[in-house]
Amino acid sequence: MKINLEHIGRRFNREWIFRDVNYVFESGSSYAILGANGAGKSTILQVISGSLSSSEGTILYTKDDVLLNHEKIFEHISMAAPYLELIEEFTLGELIDFHFQFKKYRSGLNRALLIELLGLKHSEHKAIKHFSSGMKQRVKLALAFCSDTEMILLDEPASNLDQQGLEWYLSLIETYSSDRILIICSNQLQEYSFCKTQLNVADYK
Repeated sequence: MKINLEHIGRRFNREWIFRDVNYVFESGSSYAILGANGAGKSTILQVISGSLSSSEGTILYTKDDVLLNHEKIFEHISMAAPYLELIEEFTLGELIDFHFQFKKYRSGLNRALLIELLGLKHSEHKAIKHFSSGMKQRVKLALAFCSDTEMILLDEPASNLDQQGLEWYLSLIETYSSDRILIICSNQLQEYSFCKTQLNVADYK
């Protein structure tokens, strides 16, 4: 899988958030998108995911040298971010079942194993609205990593996680990301220290 950014730029009103980004993301590699708060990290991630359009430039998604349809790119992407909400009226079990109506499980995984991975077996029938912020973040990350997608996009992945949660997040990285494109937006070293390549949004102003 490859993502080709060709002269990508995004602006709000008359201000350019970033401009002339040329880059290729490839399966089997991890990337950190860095920058100060408000620099545009989340914006560029949303452009890569297809949830925001670019103001200029082109994004090409290819798999086995075949160009993918932009309208179907969501099938190939898993994403976890603070601004992505969970359906709080659902129980954990209902949320998982709902999510996997749209995604497939990674090979060897199922609902029971995902709940075990979360360490939340006793919360399977508990409504998400009663979860702590750390538990919700764990759920977002587990759904992203356990979905059978070629790309994982993470924005501030360790937000609301304690030290034990951070170690759990790093174990997800080690177990489930080696054959995928992994892109992490962050300004916290502990969230991206393993990334092989770093891009700074400030370089594209």
